Amino acid sequence: MAFVPVPRSSVSDHVFAQLRDAIVSGRYRPDDPLPGERELAAAFAVNRHAVREALRRLQQLGLLRVSQGGATRVLDWREHAGLDLALSLAQSGDVLPVDNLVRDMLEMRACIGVDAARLCAERADATLRRTVVRTVEEIAALAPDLHNMDEANIALWRHVVNGSGNTAYLLAFNSLVAGAVAVGEVPPERRAAELLDVAGHRRLAEAIADGRGTDAAREAHALLTAALTTPTTPPERECRA
Repeated sequence: MAFVPVPRSSVSDHVFAQLRDAIVSGRYRPDDPLPGERELAAAFAVNRHAVREALRRLQQLGLLRVSQGGATRVLDWREHAGLDLALSLAQSGDVLPVDNLVRDMLEMRACIGVDAARLCAERADATLRRTVVRTVEEIAALAPDLHNMDEANIALWRHVVNGSGNTAYLLAFNSLVAGAVAVGEVPPERRAAELLDVAGHRRLAEAIADGRGTDAAREAHALLTAALTTPTTPPERECRA
């Protein structure tokens, strides 16, 4: 095994990252057994506690199946892992290209945001509709400060997703923004076209305020796909729940 001995600070993090990368990159294939704790500890030049903690985290990500008294086997991350793996991989450009990962998360953000905007327009109460309108004006007042607009933009979309009444969308949104993959890791300059489109944000807020779901979805699509460099999906073929 070509594992690299790790520094003494955060040793478990280093063990976790190297094993995660080995699994996701295909060095270990689904159903392959991992070496035992003692062998891994020797390979990494760490104690068994650090290895045990790393294996626990890998199991939580859906990368391993740990059997008491049996071999620890690799799971197919394409079938068992969730968004937490994407957030963990954000710092591992050598495993999955960071640009592709950010692009993928932005596409997911757009897909969820478009439908959340439609549902928000159809389901939100009057108080939340007013909050969306007010938040858009707060964003407009911050222009052209992209970094502060970025923070306000996250708040806006949290209101929109809350207004959609869709718990699954809300949990996905939390994963996207808490891990700083879809927004925080993307320089605001890359999203300048979206953030500085004050007129587009106002049209979105007006559509939500008026209960016009189709119009809200169209405006959300225009805003959320502005940062993507690949061809976007036409509004009439957007993802639907």
